[in-house]
Amino acid sequence: MVVEPLVILALALAPGVFWAWYFYRRDKYEPEPAALIVKIFLLGVLITFPVAFVEGFFGLFIVSPLIMGAVIAPIVEEYGKFAVVRRFAYHNTEFNEPMDGIVYAAAAALGLATLENVLYVFTAYLTSPSLALGTIVVRAIFSVPGHALFAGVWGYALGRAKFAAPEERSGIVLRGLALGMVLHGIFNFLLISAEIVTYALAVFVLVLIPGLWLLANRNIKQALERGHR
Repeated sequence: MVVEPLVILALALAPGVFWAWYFYRRDKYEPEPAALIVKIFLLGVLITFPVAFVEGFFGLFIVSPLIMGAVIAPIVEEYGKFAVVRRFAYHNTEFNEPMDGIVYAAAAALGLATLENVLYVFTAYLTSPSLALGTIVVRAIFSVPGHALFAGVWGYALGRAKFAAPEERSGIVLRGLALGMVLHGIFNFLLISAEIVTYALAVFVLVLIPGLWLLANRNIKQALERGHR
């Protein structure tokens, strides 16, 4: 099978764009300016570089793929996405309802996920085009939206915190960020473990993924309700 690199690139970019549009459309009452969403998405792409640098630094001292994948990567990546939203969207006047936290968090997360996806896909492409296509399909269903689902947890927390009492804000945000990191860690742990323990894949597909979507939909519903009481 011969597949042109430009076709592979377009297919690798497509999931991130699609899921960014999907979460953008979930804000049905007062959609954010498209230009600002694109800006946060692109900043999510750019934050991938310092994130990779920090992960690489820790990789010099930590030889365990499990610790790197299930502990270090989730902490560094979620904080990187969070920093983008906290710095470039949170104080913007357009951030004016709880749902906005989820939308901007998803945009930043999908920016990072898109560049990550391109790197994974072209690494697979070096082996074979068919492996690249398989990688695109699997990551489009699980890994790319997964980044948005983890980020949506702390994004919802940011949205709640902005309209909460000042003394409650830090606690709300820290709990949301910690939960997003933990869920990301569990996601990676199950994927890494699935190579050794078969039932880990079953837990991943049958429990974690549906659970993440249920949590996301609940948060979106509550965020929309909070913004339009």
